[in-house]
Amino acid sequence: MATVTTNTSEVKEISVEERLKALYRLQKVVSEIDKIKTLRGELPLEVQDLEDEIIGLQTRIEKYNSDIAELGKALAQKKIEIEEANAKIARSTEQQNNVRNNREYDSLSKEIEFQNLSIELCEKRIREFTADQKAKNEELADATERLKERQIDLEQKKGELDEIIADTRQQEEALREEGKKIEQIIDPRLLTAFKRIRKNARNGLAVVMVERDACGGCFNKIPPQRQLDIRSRKKIIVCEYCGRILVDKDLTEETND
Repeated sequence: MATVTTNTSEVKEISVEERLKALYRLQKVVSEIDKIKTLRGELPLEVQDLEDEIIGLQTRIEKYNSDIAELGKALAQKKIEIEEANAKIARSTEQQNNVRNNREYDSLSKEIEFQNLSIELCEKRIREFTADQKAKNEELADATERLKERQIDLEQKKGELDEIIADTRQQEEALREEGKKIEQIIDPRLLTAFKRIRKNARNGLAVVMVERDACGGCFNKIPPQRQLDIRSRKKIIVCEYCGRILVDKDLTEETND
């Protein structure tokens, strides 16, 4: 027979029966709080996911705007370089009319050829930068549209969550206050055991009733002698299969009164 040992040095000494009733009352309170959390469902996680996605989209939009601005500067610079190259070509062409020998003429011709090549390269870069800028603008438009949609979704989800919280806040606060009062009469070791069992148990049930000769948590059969021990309320007994604290049906009814 498994028992939960306790240390009552810091808590007023109460009978095992009263401890069991306190544990059952605490279980009822925390189960009600769990129901409120279930009512909220996945909304808190959905809100958090949307907030994270919006931050990501905003960061991406800032990057797109920065890239587009840089491409704009690069385009402007290439246009200036073309203007400068055209000016050099014009000067060289004019100078060719005044040369005195073929060597000077050929030198100016090479300069004109070099500037034409520079213009072709600048024009190629302008086409590339323009294509990149167009692509970035399209990506920016898509990200901006998604951001608007996500912001609408977030507003809707937050509205739903705020409404549920507003409807249940008073009830939850009252339950938490009641839970704190019950915890004060349960000794620390037993309370720690309760919380540990609850954390590891399905549906957060740490205290369950014996139903149809079986554990109300894992539904494994409980031997008749063990059931008598549970009904006697002389010690705290846990299920040998799932570790939950077991109470008899009469105790639950007495606690509900």
